[in-house]
Amino acid sequence: MNTSLNKLTKSIRYVIATSTAVAVTAISPVYAQEVKDDSADVEKIAVVGSRSAPRSVADSPVPIDIIGGDELGKSASTDMLDMLVSTVPSFTARAQPISDAATLIRPVNLRGLSSDSTLVLVNGKRRHRASVIAFQGGGINDGAQGPDISVIPSSALKQVEVLRDGAAAQYGSDAIAGVMNFVLKDDADGGSLSVKRGEYYEGDGATTTVEGNLGLPFTKDGYANLSFQLKNADATSRSVQRPDAANLIAQGNTDVGDPAQIWGNPEINDDISLFGNVGLDLGDDKKFYMFGNYSERDIVGGFYYRNPHNRGQVYSNDGGETLLVGDVAQAEGAERTCATVAIPKIVQADGSVVDGNVLETAAYQQMVADPNCFSMNQIFPGGYTPAFGGNITDTSLVIGVEGELKSGFLSGAFFDLSGSVGRSESAFNLTNTLNPSLGLDTPTEFETGKYIQLEKMFNLDLSKQIDVDAIDSLNLAGGLEWREESFEIVAGEEASWKAGDYAAQGFNIGSHGFKGFGPESQGTNTRRSVAAYVDVEAYLTEDLLVGAAIRYEDFTTFGDTTNYKLTAQYSVTDEFSLRASTSTGFRAPTVGQANVVNTQTSIVGGDLIQSFLAPPTDTLSAFYGGKELTPEDSQSFAIGAVYQSGDFFISADLYSITVEDRIAQSSQIDVNPDDYEELRSLGVQNPELISAVTYFANDFDTKTQGLDLVANYTHPIFDSGDTKFSLAYNWNETEVEKFNPDTTSAGKVKLLEEGIPHHRATFTISQSWDTVSAFIRVNYFGEYFAVHADDAEPGGWNEDAGSSATVDAEVSYFVTDQITLSAGASNLFDTEAQELPASSFAAVGGRFYENGPFDYNGGFYYVKAKYNF
Repeated sequence: MNTSLNKLTKSIRYVIATSTAVAVTAISPVYAQEVKDDSADVEKIAVVGSRSAPRSVADSPVPIDIIGGDELGKSASTDMLDMLVSTVPSFTARAQPISDAATLIRPVNLRGLSSDSTLVLVNGKRRHRASVIAFQGGGINDGAQGPDISVIPSSALKQVEVLRDGAAAQYGSDAIAGVMNFVLKDDADGGSLSVKRGEYYEGDGATTTVEGNLGLPFTKDGYANLSFQLKNADATSRSVQRPDAANLIAQGNTDVGDPAQIWGNPEINDDISLFGNVGLDLGDDKKFYMFGNYSERDIVGGFYYRNPHNRGQVYSNDGGETLLVGDVAQAEGAERTCATVAIPKIVQADGSVVDGNVLETAAYQQMVADPNCFSMNQIFPGGYTPAFGGNITDTSLVIGVEGELKSGFLSGAFFDLSGSVGRSESAFNLTNTLNPSLGLDTPTEFETGKYIQLEKMFNLDLSKQIDVDAIDSLNLAGGLEWREESFEIVAGEEASWKAGDYAAQGFNIGSHGFKGFGPESQGTNTRRSVAAYVDVEAYLTEDLLVGAAIRYEDFTTFGDTTNYKLTAQYSVTDEFSLRASTSTGFRAPTVGQANVVNTQTSIVGGDLIQSFLAPPTDTLSAFYGGKELTPEDSQSFAIGAVYQSGDFFISADLYSITVEDRIAQSSQIDVNPDDYEELRSLGVQNPELISAVTYFANDFDTKTQGLDLVANYTHPIFDSGDTKFSLAYNWNETEVEKFNPDTTSAGKVKLLEEGIPHHRATFTISQSWDTVSAFIRVNYFGEYFAVHADDAEPGGWNEDAGSSATVDAEVSYFVTDQITLSAGASNLFDTEAQELPASSFAAVGGRFYENGPFDYNGGFYYVKAKYNF
């Protein structure tokens, strides 16, 4: 608890500091703060998708979802990702039970594209990326580096706007699938405090969340709105005992855990997030604004179990026939004297052969008695399961001024001048493991290094209504942007990366499970870009709205790109309209993707291997086909219809998105023993200890097609109260039109095409009376290709999974006007995720496929108390 208080104090100091900072500047349309506070308007008015004035969802030429702050609270989870999954059907988030650094950041998807294909804004400003890259992202997210939106507490939000359309010409890189804009609360008074407690039906994963929001006047002409969240969550376990571990216990090895490996959600400790949003009327139709955040959390997750008889380069190098025995004298240059130790084999009654207990054999005991000889069983006689953890710190600050120009040739134009900085730091650690090459002197805990993502940006945006004869209304906008993005790798402690004296004897180098970053990996890489755009929207007639945008952007690394967008909406009647759009887009490779280094543990054919991720231009990567990354290019088409009459609203939008030269992490490429000598001559150290190499590459082209259907209707079904019905449906299919078979396997292609359900729908009924409100939501998930540990190859742990449905429900009682008590459940009827075959238990020790479309942990119930003031 002291740690939590210290972090909260640190957070408060950060916001106080930012509130007194000198103004620098930022990007969004001037209208971003003009959205009305009325709840009705919050549900209808959006800023994204237009450089003109905010307009209703029905009047937008591109599809937009608006999720109000109250609706975001109707979720069992306090994680922003889960809240959006339950309300936006084309949005998915994948849990990461065992996935190296990606365990710390959950990748997300919009319209079946990678998480970094969706641009994330806060108050209309570009949100910085997370420092963690999803190295094992279930095919679709392999290598994605998107922002970490889970740090944004729902208590800080007025609404979330989801633009489901390509918008790179308006907003720049990453807006291929769409744009998400998180609009912060701007109240100058009042507030709320809530406490939520819940756990899974299985009795684990207990989560406590405290959230608060406070609106304060900032002089008589402004506001300061502050929000915080403090969360702690226990780990979950959906594990089964591995047969090899069960056999070791049966043979008398008392150092083996039961289960030997925990498979489930990581433990989250002291998850602190603090957001501040400040605005001040400067007079003369000008306004100062500032907002930012400080967030920090500690996460601990599990890894795969290391069997004490056969784990390669630790316990054995011949598949478990003999122990890997180290010789101290040989490491010092003398002749080897240590003998091998055979693993005893026992024939069962059914004829099967299992390992006996090597610890009880005379050969093992004789070896241990010799001070010149050793094996890693002396440190972990029952094997070990590394625990991978990290401290994630996320900070941002945006400052700007906006208003109306009153003189000069731009008189009457609105301007927005702003600057921003965002930083994400991930510090990694590893416990319950060792550096085998150090022998018995190895530590068992390691600080393995850091990733740091830093982004800076300055923007000038202008917008002006222009009177033109024969045109009902015309808005002309334009702007300039300068952006700098850097990715830094900080080396871990020496023991986490050092090649010890016993590396030459076949022992693994570095902290096992996640090798620390060495001095050769340390450094900072930076890229800058400048951009200019022009955006025009005009009502050619009262019923016909057309728009066009063009954007030019130049990068210091790979060159420049120009993109455009065209939109149109025609009102057939007052209630019915048609809309369409076409655009080109791009996603620049991140600096992290171009320069990241990582050693990860993967499962191939049921065996754990050490796979080295290197920059594509690194010597090892280049030897196996790596090339410098280039941007992804996209082309989008959409056509839709909107009907709104009274309390009934429905929209349907068909879309098609082609993406060329998509960037992803390559499949694992075996390091061939025949290449060892040549690799050494090129400067690659210890190639014999690298099983496989991967790198980022522009590997494939895809075409994604789909349909979004959204409908809302309000009609009372009881004598009193209000009843609202909401339906959202998404059909989405991706086809890999071209891929490089040298770096992208057929299994990965299938995972890209079928890893996410083609059909997804939610149907919600909400009812409110004077003192009670309730909702029930049905979530439908279509068929999908289920995989585990990214093993999508034929004969691996994968299968075609059937459709399924879950139900969420909540009831709230208004004790007074200020106090509300709620109880609810996510996955009310405890629908089980797709189960793994028993044949996988020997390697993964988990019950469910990890890429399922809903939480594999099962049902979750909760209670909540909220006080409004």
